[in-house]
This record gives sequence, C-alpha cells and structure tokens, in this order.
Amino acid sequence: MSNVYDNILGLIGNTPLVKLNTVTKEIPAKVYAKLESYNPGHSTKDRIALHIIENAEKKGLLKEDSVVVETTSGNTGFSLAMVCIIKGYKCILAVSDKTKAEKIAYLKALGATVYICPANVPANDPRSYYEVAKRIAAETPNSVYINQYFNELNVDAHYQTTGPEIWEQTEGKITHLFACTGTGGTLSGSAKFLKEKNPNIKIIGVDADGSILKSYHETGEIHKEDVHPYQIEGMGKNLIPSALLFDKVDEFVRVNDEMSAYRTREIALKEAIMGGYTTGAVTQGLMQYAQSHELTENDLVVMIYPDHGSRYITKVYSDKWMEEQGFINNCFHNYDEVFKTEFIK
Repeated sequence: MSNVYDNILGLIGNTPLVKLNTVTKEIPAKVYAKLESYNPGHSTKDRIALHIIENAEKKGLLKEDSVVVETTSGNTGFSLAMVCIIKGYKCILAVSDKTKAEKIAYLKALGATVYICPANVPANDPRSYYEVAKRIAAETPNSVYINQYFNELNVDAHYQTTGPEIWEQTEGKITHLFACTGTGGTLSGSAKFLKEKNPNIKIIGVDADGSILKSYHETGEIHKEDVHPYQIEGMGKNLIPSALLFDKVDEFVRVNDEMSAYRTREIALKEAIMGGYTTGAVTQGLMQYAQSHELTENDLVVMIYPDHGSRYITKVYSDKWMEEQGFINNCFHNYDEVFKTEFIK
C-alpha cells in the first residue's frame, strides 16, 4: 500500500515549496514559500514536538502516565497535544492572554489542560507563561518540561529536517532564507544546516516591532525601551532564547502589526495561500529587505510560512478585528472594499 501511515505522526515533515507569482512580482529573484501548514498539526512546531518527545523517550525521561508541560503561543501546544495523544501522555500548557479563544478551544479539543497567563508582564514575573509552566512542571510528579526557548533539541529538529529539505528542494540553489523568530529554533536549525552547505547563503530573521531580538543581535545588549505590546503571535520576544543562534543570522528585519496583517490578507487574495499572521510578517520582512538590498534574477529566496490561517479567522482575517486595530481605513492598494462584506437589504 502507498501513502499509508500507522498514525498521524508519520505525516510530519517533507512539506512543499511553492513559488509565489503575484505578491512578490516586483522582486527580480525567484521567491518560494515553504508551507509548514502541510504538517498534520498545521505548523512547523510538529517537528520539534515529535523530536523532543522522542528524544525524552530514548533517555527514559518519559514513561507511562508521564506529563508533558510547556509554554506556548498556540502552535507548539497543538503539536505537543497531538503527539501526546498518540504517545499516551498528559499535556499541560501555559498560554498568554493574547491567545485567541479558538486556539484555546483547539488545545482543549486535543485534551490539553490550559493555563491562561497575562502577556504584558516581564518574563521573570511569576504570572508570566514562562514561569507558570516552570512552576507546574516542578510541582507535577513524573513530568517533563519541554522548555522550547532554551532547548537545543528545538534547533536540532530543524537542523535534521527543515534545513535538509530546503537544500534538496532548491537543489542547493537557495541564496536567501527568511524566517520569523520566536524561540528561534526554526531559523537557527535551518540556518545551521544551510550555512554548512554554503556559508554565502544569507539568513534573515524577521522580528516584531515590540521585541528585543533585532537590537540585541546588533548591539549584544537588551534594550528594554524596545518592548511594547504587539499583536503578532508566536513571533518576537522580551527575553533572549538560547535556541536562537544569533551567529547564524546575517541580519534582522523588524516588521509591525499593521503591514504584516495586510500582507497576510494579500497573500490569501493573490496567491490563494491561507497563512497565519506570521506568513504576512515574513513576507513583509522580505519586502522591506528588498528595498535596501539588491536581489537579482539569479537569487533564489525561501520564506518559511509557519502555520495555517484557519487559526486567525477571528483575528487578522476578521474585518471587525482589523477595524478595531485601526488597520482597515488605511489598507494599502485600497483593498478595503475587497475585505468588506456586502449585505443585501
């Protein structure tokens, strides 16, 4: 039998690379998107969830009736909950209150216990989702704390899978890799592999306006004045994750909520790719990079699109949410009418 698997976990990895033809038409380079939404959990986080859990099993850290605990903005939680179902473990997750209700419902549907924590507190605040997850793991017998922000296996998962896939899919012709940075594992692991194959490949991290990662990369110091609330989930940080290998990154581009939202919707309208908010963010990062760097027809750009847009229907794809943010009134290319629904009276 072909294309038959013992369980859902066999579908993780080997995601497709798709050429963009309209959104990036003003850029001379060939531009491709790696669609991580084709993983069974609909995001790139499936890779690290399976890799970290199977590594813990090999070390004897996970046994029957074990509990997996983690901090998540949503996607890692989905992936861990999915893997835990197949493996037979309980899953406990701490999320920030930026996480939309449908994401929390999704986590609960997959059997996870969810703790909702305030987003706009320092990382070391006992109420932060980082500290809550650590406390729960310490207090829960027979538990394993995934700790994706400081777990080298986060990087290794992408070094073992995502990087090699991109290299093979582009036949080694890739010249630029763009990826959003949250924990940093996707960017770092892919970059580590690709740089070993060709050190001339440019690695571009995309950071959020409101995050400290870009300025830390440039100065080696944390600039607390950079920190302010923002809407893009799973991207940017107010701490420095050890899973982010800054020495593998050539440059960071910082993008804001508004332009990233417009790009997300533009990609759906023009490329028929329903991506998450970070899909628009990484594309906006490429657009900004192209304004100050020369990209030629000989260049081959790969952007990692981390997840699926179905998780953002009441956020970036919602006219009401866009209007609440003040975005819809100055939407570029006058897409306002396309975005709005006509009611027949």
